[in-house]
Amino acid sequence: MRIGLTRRMLIAGLVSLAAVAGCGVQPSDVIPAGDPPSGRVAPTTTTTLYLVKNGRLSAVTRPSDRPIFPADTLALLADGPTTEERALGFTTDVPPEAGPFSVTVKPSGHLVVTLSTPAGDLSALAVEQIVCTATATALENPSQVTVTGAGQSVGPQNCPG
Repeated sequence: MRIGLTRRMLIAGLVSLAAVAGCGVQPSDVIPAGDPPSGRVAPTTTTTLYLVKNGRLSAVTRPSDRPIFPADTLALLADGPTTEERALGFTTDVPPEAGPFSVTVKPSGHLVVTLSTPAGDLSALAVEQIVCTATATALENPSQVTVTGAGQSVGPQNCPG
């Protein structure tokens, strides 16, 4: 009785194996599919900076193919708007000589942005651009931002927007 059960299971297994082996994809020649994909990879991140339009702050989002640190985003303010942004009426009050920037996070969540020029020489709108852009790019939501440079400081203050 035991041999009969083993034989039946073996036969059932062989029949199943034969059925599976008989199905499937038939061999064929290589099928050409064309060239592989090429070109730039779509940006995966964005960065927000605050530019000026009609005398007021406006948030602008730019695509990026890599993470951008707060100091890099502030450098974008000093570089000014892109050609497309200029065509839409955007400007910046942050002078090019304000960079390079450094950003320090204090234990209380307070940010200190250090410029290469005197902080007191900046317009109020330039300070707001820096404060709002630093706030938008910070990993943690800062409580306040102080802008310093050449022994002068402005703030602490929050983004008015």
